[in-house]
Amino acid sequence: MSNTTTDPETVNHSLGDVLPQDVSLSLPQTVSDAEAAAIAAAIGAHLRDRELAAARGESEEETWQGKRWAFAGKLDGCSGSTGRVPLDAPTDQWTAAGRSDRF
Repeated sequence: MSNTTTDPETVNHSLGDVLPQDVSLSLPQTVSDAEAAAIAAAIGAHLRDRELAAARGESEEETWQGKRWAFAGKLDGCSGSTGRVPLDAPTDQWTAAGRSDRF
């Protein structure tokens, strides 16, 4: 890996091809051109994925939609406890399992 320093103006100009115009990125001067390109590509891909999800109307917040009964089955198989998973239960399965006595 090269430890060449890059001119911030050169880096910002070349990132314009990868990142949206309204996004600015500050990188340390010790970042190589290859590292800067990799960082910009990863951030650009993440932002594009979020744009596509928003265009499809997908929420970034995880829900129990379509997963409640499968999780209830897992709880029944592991602990023998039966119950419905409430919609307001934590979506993290470890946390929800810890609160399964309240379902």
